[in-house]
Amino acid sequence: MAFQFHNADHAFRCPSRRKIRAWIHDFAAAHGKTIGELAVVFCSDDYLLEVNKTHLQHDYYTDIITFDYCEADEIAGDLMLSVDRIKANAQTHNQLFFNELLRVIIHGHLHLVGYKDKTNAEQKTMRNQEDHWIARYYERYT
Repeated sequence: MAFQFHNADHAFRCPSRRKIRAWIHDFAAAHGKTIGELAVVFCSDDYLLEVNKTHLQHDYYTDIITFDYCEADEIAGDLMLSVDRIKANAQTHNQLFFNELLRVIIHGHLHLVGYKDKTNAEQKTMRNQEDHWIARYYERYT
């Protein structure tokens, strides 16, 4: 199946695309899943705000919106990422842009395998999983 990177309204070229694809295949296998139709779509703050308003009725900026199209043992969906928000969050949290990009990408994939982040406990679990998978990226793909 297809795992692709796209741009909506942002001229962004994702670094290390092959390594990120391999990392996500590793992630899927660790969860007993395969990769189906999966897209990571890069966009601006304003573009993602409109998507947030239209599809989720939320009137605020966000770094990612995950549309889940998973079926059975297959990970499928659209992950819409605001490059603007990722850059701002990296600065706010004193992180490298690439680290924050990895965090947002894996965050969306964690949602696709069932992780939630509504409660404090869920947020803690999500953050621990993000940290685990970012460490795994650096262990295996750099």
